[in-house]
Amino acid sequence: MKRLIILFCLLATLAACNNTDNKTSQPKDTVEKPASAKPNFSTQDSITAVGRQVLQLLKDKNYKELSKFFAVNGVLFSPYGYVDTASAKKIMPEDFLDAIDKKWILTWGNYDGTGEPIKLSVTGYLDKFVYNADYLSAEAVGFNEVIKQGNTTNNLKSVYPNSQFLDYHFSGFDQKLNGMDWSSLRLVFEKQNNDYFLVAVIHDQWTI
Repeated sequence: MKRLIILFCLLATLAACNNTDNKTSQPKDTVEKPASAKPNFSTQDSITAVGRQVLQLLKDKNYKELSKFFAVNGVLFSPYGYVDTASAKKIMPEDFLDAIDKKWILTWGNYDGTGEPIKLSVTGYLDKFVYNADYLSAEAVGFNEVIKQGNTTNNLKSVYPNSQFLDYHFSGFDQKLNGMDWSSLRLVFEKQNNDYFLVAVIHDQWTI
């Protein structure tokens, strides 16, 4: 219930922003409609709102609340745009917090270029391959659209054909690198019990 209330608040904020030009003052006796009586929001609006919640929790390092957004079958973490289901780490919600608390070192796949295994703690991985930039202020956001693709094959839609995703993208940070330091974070969602839950978190960047 708490999550639904927060979601409705975020959706209401989005709706208010979209209707700024048509905003008129309400009479004093106007009664605010309850959340259940508000018009239905689009799938994109709903997922955008949930995505912002997830990003805020990542930024705040509030991992206990973040785990509540995990799908019941867990979340797959991919360090690069190509989702290697054989080597990428999939974590169940209950194991996520346990791994953080016990500071487990996990293998998350292989580094691009060297092929060496990516061995990091959960928090170390999240800092390097998830919230490595302020995606809440992303330069561009795509809904079910990959904004930029590196040298590796992007197989998101084939691995998750029935899912929805958001692509948060920065074209680069240092002008001297001519865009070679671009970075993207893709949050993949599936609907379960009328809510959207994370099934995959995919990081992407320039690769060899």
